[in-house]
Amino acid sequence: MFDNAQPLIDEYHDLENQLSDPALHADVSRSRKVGRRYASLRPIVEGIEAFRRLSDDREAAAELAADDSSFADEVADLDAQLEAATEKLTRLLAPRDPNDDADALLEIKSGEGGDESALFAGDLLKMYTRYAEQVGWKVEVIDSQETDLGGYKSVTIAVKATSHQEFGPYGRLKFEGGVHRVQRVPVTESQGRIHTSAAGVLVMPDVEADEVEINDDDLRIDVYRSSGPGGQGVNTTDSAVRITHLPTGVVVSCQNERSQLQNRESAMRMLRARLTQLAEAQAAAAASDARKSQVRTVDRSERIRTYNFPENRITDHRIGYKAHNLDQVLEGAINPVLDALAEQDLAERLAEVGG
Repeated sequence: MFDNAQPLIDEYHDLENQLSDPALHADVSRSRKVGRRYASLRPIVEGIEAFRRLSDDREAAAELAADDSSFADEVADLDAQLEAATEKLTRLLAPRDPNDDADALLEIKSGEGGDESALFAGDLLKMYTRYAEQVGWKVEVIDSQETDLGGYKSVTIAVKATSHQEFGPYGRLKFEGGVHRVQRVPVTESQGRIHTSAAGVLVMPDVEADEVEINDDDLRIDVYRSSGPGGQGVNTTDSAVRITHLPTGVVVSCQNERSQLQNRESAMRMLRARLTQLAEAQAAAAASDARKSQVRTVDRSERIRTYNFPENRITDHRIGYKAHNLDQVLEGAINPVLDALAEQDLAERLAEVGG
């Protein structure tokens, strides 16, 4: 059993040798890539080693039990350990997204609901930022368009891992993509009536420049004057950059940085992530209608989650998850719902293998 995992063990040891080579660490991008892959394979290799060790121990105990019945209890105990090890290893070997180890770009856009939607987009930004801080990840604002009330028409952040974990930021946060609906009394409402508004979240893997091939001839690059808050110099020169990828129609823009060059680099980073996410969504749609891509329209009729303030309730409509701890969730306590979504995804992946 699990003999087909030997190539993963060989790859793990090869990566181990690469990581011990000082020359690798001179290339930061490659070093990160090798380190992430190594970290993702470690639990698999450790699981296989544990399974093989338990199998050998069980075989030896069974031979002894044939001559001495006092070893029967040890055989039963090893059978239980083997069952648990088999289940764990099966979960680890289930097909997974190759970008699960990647950092993530999150784009949050206000939608239906005007100023209240923009304020809610700000709440979502705080929720993800607080969660990242708790996990130990670093958050960087790539681009933002703020409103007068302190909300966001649009904000894009990069979430970067600071240590190697089983899942990177993208693998952990990718199920957050879709429309998030809020029900509460807006600060702009004088009558105390509950309003419903929505904000959209798009989660993309933050891929390296050498991982996505983009032809310069396929790009239309426009520069314009930045708008909105940003400090001295930001909105006095044509430093903002808008890039259109002609074959797909994907448009990205960035105006947060002071120089046109910096904005262009940030916009290209966003474009690579968008194109990678688009390719994944198309591949998933072609493979199975059951594995739906993220909702991209910012409309409250296509929601994945509702945040109900009067009842302090969060509801994820995809898996029927409900909890009455919305105040804690908005402070970053989103592990329970992320765990539930990951479990559902794992069940689907295991079903695909079994089917």
